[in-house]
Amino acid sequence: MIVLGIDPGYAILGYGVIEVEGSKLKAIDCGVIETTPDMTFPERLERLFAGTRALIERFRPDNIAFEELFFYRNTTTALQVAAARGVAILACQQAGLPLYEYTPMQIKLSVTGDGHADKAQMQTMVKLLLKLQKVPKPDDAADALGVAICHANAAGPAKAEFLIK
Repeated sequence: MIVLGIDPGYAILGYGVIEVEGSKLKAIDCGVIETTPDMTFPERLERLFAGTRALIERFRPDNIAFEELFFYRNTTTALQVAAARGVAILACQQAGLPLYEYTPMQIKLSVTGDGHADKAQMQTMVKLLLKLQKVPKPDDAADALGVAICHANAAGPAKAEFLIK
């Protein structure tokens, strides 16, 4: 099974692609889709949509997992990230692929065994679980690999409870 993990963002959308064979996990690719402040809001959303579609076409994932949005303070940023997440979800929906979402706490618990793990712990475990030479950079790419690992650890898509509806 190929899993595309997405860490949604407005300036930077992280992605991580893994292959799952039984209990074995293998990193295929990770990176980011970036937008710049000089782009208009619609241009930024278009880039994120087109970039997500290109990832789907390139890697042909079986499942796609998103990190659920989690904001406390900045409403403007939350709205922008929600819009970015929306266009990424639309790209996946148009491809007809199963979509899943996990909270940050679920991802941390699945990857590290601690739902309150810090970023360094998460990155170290992503590196170890995928047998990588170094921690993936930028952080958004490592986070997206964590989302994909979480989905793989959810006992398979038939048992995942967080299907985006």
